[in-house]
Amino acid sequence: MPNDNSNLRRGRVPVREAVAAAEPSAGICVKGWVRTLRRGKGVAFAALNDGSCFASLQVVLDAGLPGFEELCRAGTGACLSVTGDLVESPASGQSWELQAKEVKVLGEGGGDYPLQKKRHGFEYLRSIAHLRPRSNTFGAVFRVRSALAYAVHRFFRERGFLHVHTPIVTANDCEGAGEMFRVTTLDPVRPPMVEGGWTGPGTSSERGPASRSAASCRGNSSRRLFLTSTPSAPPSAPRTATPAATSPSSG
Repeated sequence: MPNDNSNLRRGRVPVREAVAAAEPSAGICVKGWVRTLRRGKGVAFAALNDGSCFASLQVVLDAGLPGFEELCRAGTGACLSVTGDLVESPASGQSWELQAKEVKVLGEGGGDYPLQKKRHGFEYLRSIAHLRPRSNTFGAVFRVRSALAYAVHRFFRERGFLHVHTPIVTANDCEGAGEMFRVTTLDPVRPPMVEGGWTGPGTSSERGPASRSAASCRGNSSRRLFLTSTPSAPPSAPRTATPAATSPSSG
């Protein structure tokens, strides 16, 4: 018989804890998404998974449940909240199953739910990026990635390091950000002289030959970064007076 004093009898129970339970438990609540749903004579079986582990918990839906027909039409991908008794499963391949006493449909999957029981290719999963973490493949990848990231952070933390998010200066132009600011090592007011280009006011006497200035700019390791809100451009050349046209002499 289910034990009313089980440690599982508290709020919402993750599927990971339910499938690894040591003893039966009464009145537990499990929430998750339906991976598969099959209907028999007077009973239906739903495999419920919440992402806490690879395994799914089998939920037994009796025909006497309120709204049994609607539950059977919920289909794959539906989100359910199930309250019932965790008992030993007579079927092979699983130790426990949940005898549902109350089921609430939190969200319907619909007939066009893209993730099915069959194996999906990477190209198809790439087209449903918002759902692919529910697949076994990406679930395994994310678990390995999480374990590696945790191990790296713990290694450095135990040695007194701090994790700091430093600003990144990159040449990649994302979402038009490159049109808003310009990051450059050149002085926007007095840029270095370039052979045959604009030198700017006073640069010929202060900066020396163009080739020497350009080489100095490239070789200086302690260069300054200039951030301007609009791209700088050399001023236009001064206009020169155009001589007035004269009419040919009649004499």
